[in-house]
Amino acid sequence: MLAYIVRRLIGALLMLLLVSLVTFGIFFWLPKLAGQTTDQIAAGYVGKAPTQQAIEDTKERLGLDDPVVVQYADYLKAIIVGKDFKAGPVTDHCPAPCLGYSYRSSQPVLETLLDRAPATLSLAVGAAVIWLVGGITVGVISALRRGTLWDRMAMIVALSGVSLPIYFTGLVSLALFSYSIPIFPGGGSYTSITENPVQWFQALVLPWVTLAFLYAAMYARLTRAGMLETMNEDYIRTARAKGLPEKTVVTKHALRASLTPIMTVFGLDLGLLLGGAVLTESTFGIPGLGRLAIDSIRSGDLPMVLGVTLITSTSIVVINLIVDLLYAIVDPRVRLA
Repeated sequence: MLAYIVRRLIGALLMLLLVSLVTFGIFFWLPKLAGQTTDQIAAGYVGKAPTQQAIEDTKERLGLDDPVVVQYADYLKAIIVGKDFKAGPVTDHCPAPCLGYSYRSSQPVLETLLDRAPATLSLAVGAAVIWLVGGITVGVISALRRGTLWDRMAMIVALSGVSLPIYFTGLVSLALFSYSIPIFPGGGSYTSITENPVQWFQALVLPWVTLAFLYAAMYARLTRAGMLETMNEDYIRTARAKGLPEKTVVTKHALRASLTPIMTVFGLDLGLLLGGAVLTESTFGIPGLGRLAIDSIRSGDLPMVLGVTLITSTSIVVINLIVDLLYAIVDPRVRLA
């Protein structure tokens, strides 16, 4: 078990290093390969109507004239130990992990990301609980009642959930339950849980349900397919022949064996959402990482876009590391892989 954990940790660290390399290349190296000069790259970081002096200052601050290897080393160093930025006569120290400063607000990128992260975390975790419980439950029942009216209706609803885009179901839910029948608050009413837990919950009910409807449908289909395959295995028939209760056969044997692919998909989905549920946050006016990414792209705030990209990539790597470790609990045979 210890060797399995060590292998997965080393793999996660290497993946994070690769992510940082790819992210750096996208924002600093690929533009040069495309023929852009350092002045043009620096102009993209300055903002609208940049002056020549601002471009020169940006080139010096970011080290754009240095070799690519030196730039990447400084990039990693800033993440690990921090970096000093010169802004005229003043030198600001950006503590580790340093992701730079926003050119729109002049605030540290990491500080802004941490300020927006609770909203995204609240949305992602709440929706994940709903779609896991709902999707797996519906999938199990559909598999056990294969061919019945319940099974057919559940799969029709699941197909609808997968097919309908989030901005459609989000707008429909707002129109019905916020404006026509004012049960829940409308868009843009998000409140931090530390300020008012009741308003925080009320503002997130519709986004949770809307986002969970999309994912629960997919998880129901995955669970149903896995259960149908597992229920025909020899060890399931053996468990029933031993006289084990049907509940034990379904939950301890059949469902447990079906969870591995579901955990794989869950790690990817939750990691992506932790990096920002762009459509959901934009539809419901939630000030999270996804909405921050959209606003930063529109305003050309590349350091902020770079920060959101790194956070999203890191979330996916970390969540998948946790999923890999959970594999060993759900299926001990994975430890030998």
